[in-house]
Amino acid sequence: MATRASARRFRVARGYRRLLVPLDASPESLQAFEIACRLAADRRASVIALTVIEVPPSLPLDAHMADDEEEARRLLERAGATGDAYGVRVVQTLVRARDAGTAIVEAASSGRVELIVIGARRTQLDVSPKRIAPDAILRVLHGARSRVLVVAASEAEAA
Repeated sequence: MATRASARRFRVARGYRRLLVPLDASPESLQAFEIACRLAADRRASVIALTVIEVPPSLPLDAHMADDEEEARRLLERAGATGDAYGVRVVQTLVRARDAGTAIVEAASSGRVELIVIGARRTQLDVSPKRIAPDAILRVLHGARSRVLVVAASEAEAA
């Protein structure tokens, strides 16, 4: 009879079944999505493409933000096309929230995600004493229950 530890090792050994990729318009985000698609294609996994529209505290969460919504829909359509090219099922998700990092962690928890693949520039990962509050990436790294793969590109690679 298999113990919990051996069952967990078996699950990890066979790969991830659900991956989540937060998308924005950055090249790093799109690169992270392609890496997630490659990982998913190997194991017939699904990828959740998540776009978060951050709504300022001065507005209600359901405020009309047409430009942001249109950009988010374009990103999700692009993700769907990329997933089709890899033969991967992509679940397109659009969320409105006050904070992107918190929304990503909540989406990963509620979707039983096994791996979050997030794109970032190396400069975004530098922690300095000048930062008052952590950014979305740090919130994900600190709050996620699942594993997090950070795809980091230097400034030269991103250009």
